Amino acid sequence: MRLCSVVFFLLGLGLLLPTSLLSAGEFKLEPGFKLLFNGKDFDGWQTAKSKKPESLDDKTEAFKGRFKVEKGSIVIDYTVKGDSYIETKQEFGKDVHIKLDFKPGAGCNNDFFLRGSKFDITPKVKGVKDGEWNTLDIIVTGDKIEHKINGESARKGDVKGKSSTFMIRAEFGVIEIKNIRAKE
Repeated sequence: MRLCSVVFFLLGLGLLLPTSLLSAGEFKLEPGFKLLFNGKDFDGWQTAKSKKPESLDDKTEAFKGRFKVEKGSIVIDYTVKGDSYIETKQEFGKDVHIKLDFKPGAGCNNDFFLRGSKFDITPKVKGVKDGEWNTLDIIVTGDKIEHKINGESARKGDVKGKSSTFMIRAEFGVIEIKNIRAKE
């Protein structure tokens, strides 16, 4: 009787384990959202803060490796020096919801910009879990913006201008960014 229970237990684990492993790292795009970063290269992105932006289509790195695409994420390499920016080619207007997952590393202080609003990602920001995957929601409605970390409001404010690109700034420390998506 005891051997039978152990066999059924192990069979149960065998049946449940593959399902749980499949769902552990799986990302599903929410209804109405579209990907801004495909996880393979910088298609749809360009260099920013320069007189003539350079297209990053089909490229897997920018600024001599400051920004890299690795294992489905944008990785900011802190060993490559320089205050560098990349941005979407697409501009976002009045109402937009941008959502992304990020994992800050040691000494992280990198920024996201949208419609004249800057949001610093540091371990000191309310709700940010250092060394773990976090979710950032940037929600613009009219002239108001809200930043949420892991579903909790971190900051609210006003936006400037009618539209802008979504920009990432490599400033200090390590950060990985993935699943960048937008809903207008």
